[in-house]
Amino acid sequence: MVEKLVEQVEERFGELERQMSDPDVIADRERYAAVGREYHELEPAHALVGRWRRLRADREGAEEMLAEDGDDEELRQVVAEAPERLRELEDEIRLAMVERDPNDAKNVIIEIRAGTGGDEAALFAGDLHKMLTRYAEERGFVVEPLSMSAAEVGGFKEVSFEIRGEAAYSVFKFEGGTHRVQRVPKTESQGRIHTSTATVAVLPEAEEVEVDVSPDDLQIDVYRSSGPGGQSVNTTDSAVRITHNPTGIVVSMQDEKSQLQNRERAMRVLRARLYEQALAAQRAEIAAERRSQVGTGERSEKIRTYNFPQGRVTDHRIKLTAHNLDEVLGGDLSEFTAALGAEEKRARLEEQTAEAG
Repeated sequence: MVEKLVEQVEERFGELERQMSDPDVIADRERYAAVGREYHELEPAHALVGRWRRLRADREGAEEMLAEDGDDEELRQVVAEAPERLRELEDEIRLAMVERDPNDAKNVIIEIRAGTGGDEAALFAGDLHKMLTRYAEERGFVVEPLSMSAAEVGGFKEVSFEIRGEAAYSVFKFEGGTHRVQRVPKTESQGRIHTSTATVAVLPEAEEVEVDVSPDDLQIDVYRSSGPGGQSVNTTDSAVRITHNPTGIVVSMQDEKSQLQNRERAMRVLRARLYEQALAAQRAEIAAERRSQVGTGERSEKIRTYNFPQGRVTDHRIKLTAHNLDEVLGGDLSEFTAALGAEEKRARLEEQTAEAG
């Protein structure tokens, strides 16, 4: 079975190489970009196939030479070790060829909300905002703030922002859920550890063509922006609130001075939320029941725990614990992203194998 997969990888990679140098493809900017993306996505699998081919050839060559002269210890070692390494490479090739999440290439909109824990939850929401924006910047993505509601003690009641870049969703989709923090608040005189939460929603940005939003379904209200304490930010009705009547989804934006900019941002968030809602309905229809990304924000619901007294971070989905809390909160999430991505691929491979069977 792996031989057929190997041939498919080689044939497709060869075809993409030809297309990359085809003048007609090069002249079509959009098509050239699509071919380039697929080419780069297939490169890791093609490299594994090359290693598999070479190892199999080495084993066959060693077997032939041993048949002529069976006293070479090095050749015997090649023959003895090759089968296990070939099986490992075959597994790696299958994983590399697992069907990708169709949203992986998209930009993302991230919404963070303080959950259970009062002031401490708002401060933690601020920590998560800093962690995710730093991680994005370190990976070369562009971060654009969308809206924020600051808490009086610091941090945020809620904050949303967009991350733009190649395959941003594939990186940040694992951050969606309830994050839990255990630490001693600065205001705690007895030194007791408090547990608080913040929720993170990660929405793939939807293009207009993907979500059909009828103007007749929208109620658009404009009003005067206001800052903390109610003081006026400006003297024009620049803030925008859009209500999608069929679903009841409400998006408000007031951070920009221009009503047009606030409206455009609000529509981007609305489309992303509608797209996510449509995806959730689709998943339910095919019986791929998953818990909702955020849940209720209760302490008992969690995807990851940040324990300050012990300086550790634990991701409960894959039972991975790291003892570099400060680095993680400083944006070093690569270990978690890699492990979660590998687990997602393994799960998808199991699904595809079951469906094929």
